[in-house]
Amino acid sequence: MRHRTLGGLRVSAVGLGAMPLSIEGRPDEERALATVHAALDAGVTLLDTADSYHLPGAEPGHNERLVARALKAYGGDTSAVLVATKGGRGRPAGGDWTVNGSPRHLKAAAEASRERLGVEAIGLYQLHKPDPAVPFEESVGALRELLDAGTIRLAGVSNADADQIRRARAILGDRLVSVQNRYAPAVRDSDPELRLCAELGLAFLPWSPLGGLSRSSLDGPSRTEGTGRFAAFHAVAAERGVSPQQVALAWLLARSPAIIPIPGASRPHTIRDSAAAADLLLTPEETARLDEATGRGARPAPVTDT
Repeated sequence: MRHRTLGGLRVSAVGLGAMPLSIEGRPDEERALATVHAALDAGVTLLDTADSYHLPGAEPGHNERLVARALKAYGGDTSAVLVATKGGRGRPAGGDWTVNGSPRHLKAAAEASRERLGVEAIGLYQLHKPDPAVPFEESVGALRELLDAGTIRLAGVSNADADQIRRARAILGDRLVSVQNRYAPAVRDSDPELRLCAELGLAFLPWSPLGGLSRSSLDGPSRTEGTGRFAAFHAVAAERGVSPQQVALAWLLARSPAIIPIPGASRPHTIRDSAAAADLLLTPEETARLDEATGRGARPAPVTDT
């Protein structure tokens, strides 16, 4: 497993998005725990969760508690594992995703997440989404207070644009370490944010990184397409003898040293396949083919890993 840097920490180049283990269509607990353990066995040291990853109308924190149980039950060393969680969204009955970025809510949510995870301080805590009803500086200010109080060790923002990233940086300084936006073969809207992260030395954590190859867990059951715009991913996969999803993750890693994809998984074999993408090095010719399929875009910086 290759590694990348997040807030001065050395983490796996591919993480695990744990959301599918707790939302609609989730597996039973035995398989869910086995999925997390398979990720750890494969060298994954970044686990992404959130307090809102639960069934609609259910009690917040299902996914956080599950991740905590999985780490406790794991037979190996977990000291290098970074658990990243998020606050500021909700899932009331009906299935809609709500937003609440008030400082009071975020501070209470972070404390609740800390207790569910069973840690003295949350490794990485991210504002899940800017709240249009709350001044952005107030929401980020709550992260600063959580950092100062020692409730969280590192802070990030999610679903943020370039201007918001700069404003968060002005408030948090070097304690802002990550941006978690949607980015995938089919979703390139965050190219400006990716370039900014590379410039500022922030980790960029693409959520739903297989868009175009697989549907997001938010969109329903996973599926793949072997024709059309993204056929190049399937062609390269066939030539390499690997999955198109693995090629997509390798392509993401090749785009920028800031990128640490966090693909979701609900089966052990799925995360094992995703983790293997960290060691799949694409040739310049393959990368060019895949860039052409997704739309041309300048690379933020040369890619280096450890």
